[in-house]
Amino acid sequence: MEKFLQVGVISSTHGIRGEVKVFPTTDDKERYLDLKKVLLDTGKEQIPLEIQNVRFFKQMVILKFKGIDHINDIERYKGRPLFVTREHAVPLETDEYYIADLIGMEVFTEDGAFFGHLRDVMETGANDVYIIDSDEHGEVLIPAIQDCILHVDPEARQMTIHLMKGLIQ
Repeated sequence: MEKFLQVGVISSTHGIRGEVKVFPTTDDKERYLDLKKVLLDTGKEQIPLEIQNVRFFKQMVILKFKGIDHINDIERYKGRPLFVTREHAVPLETDEYYIADLIGMEVFTEDGAFFGHLRDVMETGANDVYIIDSDEHGEVLIPAIQDCILHVDPEARQMTIHLMKGLIQ
């Protein structure tokens, strides 16, 4: 399982005092109000940053980090992701999983046959849709509903599905 979970991506600077606009990659951008620290992934290292101030503008989060007081201090990090450690992640409800833990998971049918690997998760609003790469069927979209997803084991990196009629050709 992933040690760090992505919570956003710096999209641009905001003003000249070191603030940044962040595209949130979490279900609830309000979670930033409770977030104290993030890790900035520069591509070479992870820099811990303390959040000093949080504001919201449309779908974006505007963050001010402690010790970063000028646009030149943060501008080079546009496009870079922000992470939290698993301990600081939002607690999950029953039958909820972090997307990072699902990606790459082996997928089996209910009869135990290997079906493919979970490549991505599409968030649609009503329910998520799992994108599974299958050698036999190509790309298969499976709705993340109880009728289709029978069992998920994040530690074993395995999922068991029921293929409802019409999901594969």
